[in-house]
Amino acid sequence: MKTNRRTFLSTAAAASLTAPVFSLSARAGEPAGRGRASDVQARYDRLDQALAQPVLKKELFTSPVIIESVELLRSENSFLCRVRSKDGAEGISVAHSGMRQLYPIFLANLQPFFIGKDARELDLIMEKVFIYKFNFRFNGISLGIPLATIEFAILDLLGRMAGRSIGRLLGEIHNPEVPVYVATEWRERPLEEAFERIKGAVAEHDAKALKIKIGYLMFMTPDMYAPGPIGKTERMIPLIRETFGRDMALYADANGYYDVKGAIRVGKLLEEYKYGYFEEPVMYDHFEDIKRVADVLTLPIANGEQDQSFVNFRWLLANEGLDIVQPDNYYFGGFIRSIKVGRMAAALGKTIVPHMSGGGLGCLYNIHLVSVLPNAGAHHEFKGLRTHVPFECKTSPLKVTGGKIKVPTGPGVGVEIDPEFIKKHRPVKAGAA
Repeated sequence: MKTNRRTFLSTAAAASLTAPVFSLSARAGEPAGRGRASDVQARYDRLDQALAQPVLKKELFTSPVIIESVELLRSENSFLCRVRSKDGAEGISVAHSGMRQLYPIFLANLQPFFIGKDARELDLIMEKVFIYKFNFRFNGISLGIPLATIEFAILDLLGRMAGRSIGRLLGEIHNPEVPVYVATEWRERPLEEAFERIKGAVAEHDAKALKIKIGYLMFMTPDMYAPGPIGKTERMIPLIRETFGRDMALYADANGYYDVKGAIRVGKLLEEYKYGYFEEPVMYDHFEDIKRVADVLTLPIANGEQDQSFVNFRWLLANEGLDIVQPDNYYFGGFIRSIKVGRMAAALGKTIVPHMSGGGLGCLYNIHLVSVLPNAGAHHEFKGLRTHVPFECKTSPLKVTGGKIKVPTGPGVGVEIDPEFIKKHRPVKAGAA
């Protein structure tokens, strides 16, 4: 009998899952991904139960923590958020580079909303922001990045008050060290040049895992209708495996480049060369197409860095169109919301590999997120630790050693940003150009 995708997952890529696999998958003899309506409803019920559970450990704080001020600080194209409580506690976060375009939403909409709120109710605050306050007018990254920036600062504040790392505020530490994969780009480069750059990145970071980009035109080339170097992907996939050997964990990301037919064709090649998963094989919000690809391939399908709501993840998980969820801590609106996506995945025996973006302290925020995920994948995105933010970390060297990074254990985000660097930033006022 042909091995279907669900059987494959139990023995291959899903080896990294720590959550139990429930018996809600397709019945023997049925096409993969299909099942009774009652099975789908049962999956929805599990997902909804996971979503309903609170994340922040509010019991750590016996008295209200009233937010007195939320400031956006700027020095040229560098943005920080500083939050202070009425009892004098303070938290700092580093914003995503996208704040250059999105700071008016921070100032006009989010900043006043948080003033006077009890930070212990952060779960509820995040829910109200998305469902009732702004989601009718702002969505996706435009809301997620400013909101995450505020949430990170509040969690830094609460962590310093409680003497706990962000992870220990939000759950138990399952991954004190985070195994990483080197994330490579250079999609538009000729094969030979891209290949040499990939080899250099792997050598620089002592990588045990690697993700390559396949397909073309992620960023528009001079001729945006050009198909890209013919056959490059088909040559790259086996070349990478043959070069790095069978012990290197390999993943591939198409950033939505293919249609269903093309994704299946390339997916089968990835299967042949034992890649671990296929990320965004088709456009991220073409849910039926994602499922069509997933139903044909045994290769695990990953998606979610662009997703804007729980609804998207809920449909793909309940309908067995997705094996690996990939919310971005910044894009999706912060730790609490991303952890809830991870819990949804765990409820159905799926895994989570968060997307990492943002430069600044993006890598640091991402490893804190991974640290509390019991169903975290085998490797997590790493784009280097280069940052414009000078800081000191006393509890971790924040270097890749043996393919892993130790998560800081100090209070809040676990680092001390240089006070002189913070002083260079000045508050941005609503209506500022």
